[in-house]
Amino acid sequence: MSNNPNELNMIGHLDELRSRLIRTLITFLLWMVIAFIFVKDIYDILVSDMERKLIILGPSDVMWVYFMIAGVVAVTLTIPVAAYQIWKFVQPAVPTAAQRSTLIFIPVLTLMFILGISFGYFILFPMVLHFLNEMAADSFETMYTAQKYFTFMIHMTVPFGLLFEMPVVVMFLTKLGILNPAKLAKARKVSYFILVVVAVTITPPDIMSDILVIIPLFLLYEVSLTISRMVYRKQLQAQSETSLAA
Repeated sequence: MSNNPNELNMIGHLDELRSRLIRTLITFLLWMVIAFIFVKDIYDILVSDMERKLIILGPSDVMWVYFMIAGVVAVTLTIPVAAYQIWKFVQPAVPTAAQRSTLIFIPVLTLMFILGISFGYFILFPMVLHFLNEMAADSFETMYTAQKYFTFMIHMTVPFGLLFEMPVVVMFLTKLGILNPAKLAKARKVSYFILVVVAVTITPPDIMSDILVIIPLFLLYEVSLTISRMVYRKQLQAQSETSLAA
């Protein structure tokens, strides 16, 4: 067995990481089971506005759709646990004075994910669906399979749940000293370009749809930059007070 302190320390970190990943996975599986118990009710809510039933092309399609819905619910409900496990893993690297304040990122992370999914579901998804229906109305008879419909819905919602995490992630990384306002301001043009590419990729090919998505993404980046400035300013102030006290 190796006596190298660095190697032993690395093994310890890997064991801890594995333990926290296992806890997160167990939480996800438990929520998956619970969500699957109520998945029929969730399905009925999601299709309540549809004028006709979705169709399936085979017996397995029903299970695939239900598992997909339950999976999204389970991911959403697992986020607080996953965030807590991440925080505990990096806690030794967080300054003692900042540990309590960084805990706020756990509930906020969950809230922002839900806000992102809500933006996708209530604004983006119906807008894009209406556009595509209008485009197909004169030339095609529109029928949706359950699998295609929910795949499309998830593509229009879950990515925004992840994008809306940006301010919280930036706050946390600024606390750790990995990011700072200068880096974010310097990367603004590149970041805006990436966000525009994301927006154009997931929206219909019309300028209004693009603008409706691009503006919130730009605002998210600016909010992230503002949060980083606030956190960084407080860190500098704390360091200054510590130096004066010394």
